[in-house]
Amino acid sequence: MDKGCYCLVFENPSCTVGIGALGPVAFPAGWHVYVGSALGSGGLARLLRHIALSRAKDRKPKWHVDYLSTGRQFELRYTVHAVTEERSECRLAEALGDPGIPTFGCSDCRCPSHLLSRKTDPHDEIAAAFRSLGLVPVTTTIMSRDGSKGIL
Repeated sequence: MDKGCYCLVFENPSCTVGIGALGPVAFPAGWHVYVGSALGSGGLARLLRHIALSRAKDRKPKWHVDYLSTGRQFELRYTVHAVTEERSECRLAEALGDPGIPTFGCSDCRCPSHLLSRKTDPHDEIAAAFRSLGLVPVTTTIMSRDGSKGIL
């Protein structure tokens, strides 16, 4: 399986969600982008796990982002990924700017956050950030729980 980095793009109303050891976190209405790495043995198959969690909503969360995937308030709209053997998720999070929710999803690095917040759909911004790092972005639209496709 190919390895790489990815973004999970969620849409949500204004809400507060308990995020494991982080405790209750207030999220503004809009879009949240989680930047992750898929360099482990499963590679980009990790995206399938995130998609399955977002559909099931009944599994126990393990990682920070799992609390969004399994939360009723968050709808996974699409993913963007790129194939790379290099550790690029920190550079990608930095290229996207806005530090987002402090310390979210970055316990294994020194980044301020791997979860970014936007008021409008950030697809074009995400694709541009991938390209700025010399990566080729691939977008996958996710079918929502009600059967409609993600916004793209």
